[in-house]
Amino acid sequence: MSLQQIVFLILFIAVVFLAYRSYGRIIKAIKLGKSYTAEGSKGQRWKNVFLVAFGQQKMFKRWIPALLHLFIYVAFLFTQIELVEIIIDGVSGHHRFFADKIGPLYNVIINFIEILSVLAFVSTLIFLWRRNLLKIPRFVKPEMDGWPRLDANLILIGEIILIFGIFSMNSADLALQNLADSHYPDTGQLLISSLVFENLLQGMSQSSLIVMERFGWWLHLSVVFGFILYLPYSKHLHILFAFPNVYFASLKARGAIENMPVITNEVKSMMGLTDETGSEITDELPEFGAKDVTDLSWKNILDAYSCTECGRCTSVCPANLTGKKLSPRKILMDIRDRSTEIITQLDGSVKESDFDDGKSLFDYISEEEIFACTTCNACVEACPVMIDPLSPIIELRRYKLLTESKGPSEWMPMYNAIENNGAVWQMPGQRFDWANNLESN
Repeated sequence: MSLQQIVFLILFIAVVFLAYRSYGRIIKAIKLGKSYTAEGSKGQRWKNVFLVAFGQQKMFKRWIPALLHLFIYVAFLFTQIELVEIIIDGVSGHHRFFADKIGPLYNVIINFIEILSVLAFVSTLIFLWRRNLLKIPRFVKPEMDGWPRLDANLILIGEIILIFGIFSMNSADLALQNLADSHYPDTGQLLISSLVFENLLQGMSQSSLIVMERFGWWLHLSVVFGFILYLPYSKHLHILFAFPNVYFASLKARGAIENMPVITNEVKSMMGLTDETGSEITDELPEFGAKDVTDLSWKNILDAYSCTECGRCTSVCPANLTGKKLSPRKILMDIRDRSTEIITQLDGSVKESDFDDGKSLFDYISEEEIFACTTCNACVEACPVMIDPLSPIIELRRYKLLTESKGPSEWMPMYNAIENNGAVWQMPGQRFDWANNLESN
């Protein structure tokens, strides 16, 4: 076994181990939520996965960024073929394992990857320009200050480095093939790498070309391994979680809001109706809604970790557009940050049942934000990966209104009037007193 194989195996095992721990923590964080049952047709769910997650269907409501994103997305998918070959080469000590096994198809695949890489490179430069120079409004909201903005730029810069590694490896490899080195199997003519070879690498010594080829190979591998380890701390986790998130997304009508069984049973008991669930009604007051992430469903937390931070939800939110504090994107980012905070502390040997750090989601999300929501579902409709920012907003609002009896001063008289008089307006007497003498008249 060569030194390169030993180094590769050590690095590969370390990455697998660290990735297992990092992604395991995120799965634990998602499981902090309450149970959730995905209702509806499995066929429709798989259709959504193929159209929305794989097909990027909802992205194309804004076709220019959608097309640029598509170039990067498809390049990412096809580059995995080359990555699989690199891993096989690293373990086995071969060079371009597939080159002499799939014949002319190998040349087609590598050329396709190179063309996609050029398109991805151009798209990446445009995205950097849009974020940092053009400063599109949805990218410069307050919640994007600091780490979120840096995170987006780091991934784009990493994409450029990866593309540089691909062409360094391929062009030097092509030059070494022309030197009739038997270690480098014939890949056929490579459209982009041939241009690099003909214009930049002519006259380089064999030893320099070998160093360049190995540099590109290790650079490609290092960026990919770094990306795998970095992903759990980045918004780009949606690359993995968008697919299950779309599958488990609610298929109910946009305006449908889940009832609370406790409230339903209480109303039924007041009206003398039978409690269909058969649950016993007690004098103990339950907590309504959600105070922390542990009161939300695991799907709500999966939504948060699937968020792309693209800001499309916030850009169509009528509350945000009129200058109010609410940003649906920020709500999801806050849920993700709080879930990460809790699971980090639980990793310190604290049992979940005993956990209490004296904080809640309301340390991240203000009352002003949740009460600004109009429940119009514009954010739900806009999300390219079928995230539902409205659901946790409603749960947080329910906690404030029903458990703490807090709400905007304009709202509380209305609620009190409904509770006492059965009508929105504070009027004397019962709502239907006016109809008592209708029969006699």
